[in-house]
Amino acid sequence: MDISDNTTALAENKVLILYLLDQVPSGIIEDGLFKIVTSINNVNYFYFKQVLTDLDETKLVGIITKDEDEKESIVKITSEGKNALSLTKDVLPGIIKLKADFVFQKEFPLITEETSVTAEFIPKSENDYTIKCKIVENNETIFEVKTVAGSRDRAKKIVDNWNSNADKIYPQILNILLK
Repeated sequence: MDISDNTTALAENKVLILYLLDQVPSGIIEDGLFKIVTSINNVNYFYFKQVLTDLDETKLVGIITKDEDEKESIVKITSEGKNALSLTKDVLPGIIKLKADFVFQKEFPLITEETSVTAEFIPKSENDYTIKCKIVENNETIFEVKTVAGSRDRAKKIVDNWNSNADKIYPQILNILLK
């Protein structure tokens, strides 16, 4: 592959990311964007990160991390990115736009659903685990609870239970708090 092919592919991937982000004004979790982009153009994670970093450094996208301990970054298109997209949209081949629209319509609801309930446990020592359970809507944490467990098995059981039953547990916790 010669340099002009690499330059064309890089430009297409930047425009593709801007094109996708333009459809999500509130932004999207970086991992979700990666899933969508790789479904459209088979790119590896390191190349994706390089393209995203280039877009961020040129202020065409904004990458927001809400907390220091938050692993999920939200990617949003900026007004400069919208302007650049309007000028460069023709760089993206029509077949890629069609594929992008199709994949986006199929994958985006799954990505937002899958990221709306999360739970993780972090080992502090051999018998001490911190568990964080969250509900996120529109990239905004609406509920979060942290607790500890004395074993890996208990921590995993709490995480698995939250991921399977958050729709039942969350209202129960709210009712208890409101009493």
